[in-house]
Amino acid sequence: MATAALHLLDIDKDGIALVTLNRPAALNSINRALRLELLALWPELDERKDVKVIVITGAGDKAFCTGADLKERSTRSTEEMVHDRHYLTSKSTNALASVSKPVIAAIKGYCMAGGFEMVLQCDISIAADNAIFSLPECTHGFFPGGGACQRLPKLVGYQLAKELIFTGRRWDAQEAKALGLVNKIVPAGKVMDEAMTMARKIASYPSIGIIQAKRALNQSMEVGLSAGLKFDVEAWVGCMHSDEWKEKLGGFVRKERKS
Repeated sequence: MATAALHLLDIDKDGIALVTLNRPAALNSINRALRLELLALWPELDERKDVKVIVITGAGDKAFCTGADLKERSTRSTEEMVHDRHYLTSKSTNALASVSKPVIAAIKGYCMAGGFEMVLQCDISIAADNAIFSLPECTHGFFPGGGACQRLPKLVGYQLAKELIFTGRRWDAQEAKALGLVNKIVPAGKVMDEAMTMARKIASYPSIGIIQAKRALNQSMEVGLSAGLKFDVEAWVGCMHSDEWKEKLGGFVRKERKS
């Protein structure tokens, strides 16, 4: 019997790459094999000229992703887990955020631990009204080491980030929206439609502007205002050298001459 693919990939004519975490029986938790697949997939999609936007979701209706596969981890020695943390898991804490193209998360059901840390690496998040979030690691005797301790305070402030992490409590889609952790809430049956509609709208624009805007926005999380404004100049100049911008400018001029 053939083994089911750990992730599914579909690229449509509009340049939308839909990545589906495909372990529904395990609530789309990430085992070592899936982590390796994703680490190879993100740069591959970033390099493909036929991909303009990436959408990530989880198979089934129960979960987007519940983080690391703890059943698998329970079979591994401390030495093996420490090795993986240094040489494998640590690579995934910024791999998705480093993709130059926009990434949209389409979230249904449980989005927990490393699954939520994956969402924190995405650019836009669409949540179903049944979405449930949490960072429960501290309740198990460790902590969310996949980026939440660094990214979450920048989004919700340090005190609230500490509360969410220290208590491991759950929060629903409405609270996530109020905290600015998701962009939209829609009925569960509409999540993919909403995510794909937004993805197609973004994909319809010249890629260079979107990519450079993302670079500049990401830079704002890393540096102060003066350094960020200097970076904006270089990113803006990058747009000026693009054929896409030149074509758009030419279109504006031609339209103006006709009017």
